[in-house]
Amino acid sequence: LAAGTIIRVQSPEGVKRITATKRETVATFLKKVAKEFGFRNNGFSVYTNRNRTGEITASQNKSLNLLKIKHGDMLFLYPSSPAGSSSETMDTSVSQGLRPVGAPQVVEDEIDQYLIKQDGKIYRNRDQQLCRHGPLGKCVHCVPLEPFDEDYLNHLEPPVKHMSFHAYIRKLTGGADKGKFVALENISCKIKSGCEGHPPWPEGICTKCQPSAITLNRQKYRHVDNIMFENHTIADRFLDFWRKTGNQHLGYLYGRYTEHKDIPLGIRAEVAAIYEPPQIGTQNSLEILEDPKAEVVDEIAAKLGLRKVGWIFTDLVSEDTRKGTVRYSRNKDTYYLSAEECITAGNFQNQQPNICRLSPDGHFGSKFVTVVATGGPDNQVHFEGYQVSNQCMALVRDECLLPCRDAPELGYAKESSSEQYVPDVFYKDIDKFGNEITQLARPLPVEYLIIDITTTFPKDPVYTFSISQNPFPIENRDVLGETQVRNDPSLSHRICQGTAAAVPLNHPLAVQPGACQTLSQRLHADEAAGRRRAAGLAPPRHH
Repeated sequence: LAAGTIIRVQSPEGVKRITATKRETVATFLKKVAKEFGFRNNGFSVYTNRNRTGEITASQNKSLNLLKIKHGDMLFLYPSSPAGSSSETMDTSVSQGLRPVGAPQVVEDEIDQYLIKQDGKIYRNRDQQLCRHGPLGKCVHCVPLEPFDEDYLNHLEPPVKHMSFHAYIRKLTGGADKGKFVALENISCKIKSGCEGHPPWPEGICTKCQPSAITLNRQKYRHVDNIMFENHTIADRFLDFWRKTGNQHLGYLYGRYTEHKDIPLGIRAEVAAIYEPPQIGTQNSLEILEDPKAEVVDEIAAKLGLRKVGWIFTDLVSEDTRKGTVRYSRNKDTYYLSAEECITAGNFQNQQPNICRLSPDGHFGSKFVTVVATGGPDNQVHFEGYQVSNQCMALVRDECLLPCRDAPELGYAKESSSEQYVPDVFYKDIDKFGNEITQLARPLPVEYLIIDITTTFPKDPVYTFSISQNPFPIENRDVLGETQVRNDPSLSHRICQGTAAAVPLNHPLAVQPGACQTLSQRLHADEAAGRRRAAGLAPPRHH
């Protein structure tokens, strides 16, 4: 074995060349293989033959020369996986292990890990009129469809305009190369740092550091395909604030992400509770105040197996109090989300990124949803779900998008200044002659940034938290005279009792004994600390 020998190693991701030395041991060589392919432990096996014979085991005493491995030889790497056919092993390893070179090792959400392992194909029954084969055969009329098949999605009832995110990943990673070169790049609107060929902006800029212009397109996929409230009580208690005051209101949605079986490889955001943060609401505006208990609320939710999945706000104007109708104001002739609401949604989505193994940054897009309680065509309260596109998230993150004061349906892409370089933003439109033209996004119709999501209620209500005759008061409703009892000794018992009916003690989501008591003590401590700060008093001494 000559010095500087190159040995080829083939895996489901492709072939890589490993450089070995004359006296290199097998154990050292396998460490190089693990580092090159991104394996941490012994999560793979290397064989001299394609049919998985002649396994090479780690040994500090044996060298590659003793194994008769020569320059240019091909070895075969197979990731460790459950028993199955070779084709199944290959596909699973590609979908689970594929990630761009240099991408960080990340742990995706449980629902993502579950959907990665699913087949996802759309199986069809044998067509009695078109199929001319036997019951065991397949033809173009009954062969399973891929989860990203647009014709199938368009013929659903109602039609689905956006494929699921995991179906989009299957589309990218399909084909002969199995998505070997796929990388989901996050858009950046900032000048790249480290360019030394010229003075910094505004004195200089070049093609290497200048961000590319952005042309807004309709996003073909969405990260969440359905929003479902567990029961009507959640929404009714939230709407009670508007019914009693006439002022708009806002809350954060807490729940979990589950599989949405109506769409191939779809994701559903199930809402189990609404937390109403400190805020100032009027009939026409909302202002979110700083919440000193935000971290504690997230911690309590995590103990209950929940997480923040979105936000909800009202835009309701009473039309006839005798009939109980509301005004239908958000439609195709006005707007569905205003530019200011799109910017707020983009900011929330940037705070809650979607962990993704295919992105060099370790995250791509967001599962955070927006729900608007507003009047529908029948002048009744409807709940409409949305997300903003990844392009909108980038524009908001890099402070390139502004709302228009007199036109809520229009946004405005900032112009470059001496403090900030802003790339050109375009969108495509149809002129009066029916020709497609490209327009500068000054101003910008916000419908180019919006993705609509179906919002539903189940036929059979589900209750993560039990409903009692005397429900616990909702937080931060002091303006209504509804206050939660301070230092209530039964607080921890009532918090734990809320999930007792839905979550058995031996369930993984069950709260451990003493956890609620600790959290309630933290809540009381935070409230006491806030009162001391307001009074200008020093914190208590601990002996």
